Amino acid sequence: MRVPVLALLLAGCATVPAEDEPYRALGNEPFWSITLANGRMTYDSPEGGFSVPAPRGQELGDGRIWETRRITLQASNQECGDGMSDNRYPQTVRAVVDGRELSGCGGAPQGPATLAGTRWAIIEIDGRAVDGEAYWLEIGEDRISGQAGCNRFSGPYSLGGDTLSPGPLAATRMACPGERMENEGQALAILGGPVAVEIGEGGIMTLTGDSRTLRLRPR
Repeated sequence: MRVPVLALLLAGCATVPAEDEPYRALGNEPFWSITLANGRMTYDSPEGGFSVPAPRGQELGDGRIWETRRITLQASNQECGDGMSDNRYPQTVRAVVDGRELSGCGGAPQGPATLAGTRWAIIEIDGRAVDGEAYWLEIGEDRISGQAGCNRFSGPYSLGGDTLSPGPLAATRMACPGERMENEGQALAILGGPVAVEIGEGGIMTLTGDSRTLRLRPR
């Protein structure tokens, strides 16, 4: 599921999904996850995991609780940060797994609360997968900068609703071998006009302009 940028600012209004929808909670220190899907409640961690039949959730205050003999999971509709990235989640969760108390976040990741001050790795340019230190984008308070295979570029931008509008982008003029120049040309063409911004699963951001896309993951 993709989440428009405007929805990031409304995360506090999100509620625990309906009973028959998949749901995932996760945390760190230690890393763990609990997934409710296909009639099962599955706990996973680096130490191992297990699965039990999923109980029916019970409404509790501003959220829901699921209880089994080995797992109790409670989710409340309070925005949560995972402490390891800029991603935000719509619920705060508490869990007890075989007597061990855990805390974390729940629901689909909704990306950072604001794009200003974020850094991204470019992972796909108009359908072509890319990788490496020469593919990145940084969004400041009023300027964007980055590299899409070869030259570094920067320029102003504005954000209105779910549309990011780059201003004129200035770039260095170094020539690069192979596909890097072609990748750069495609990326700068996409960023040459307004782009629609969407945040999807795993915090992946998609910028769409003139029917072409850039896909980026948080750095």
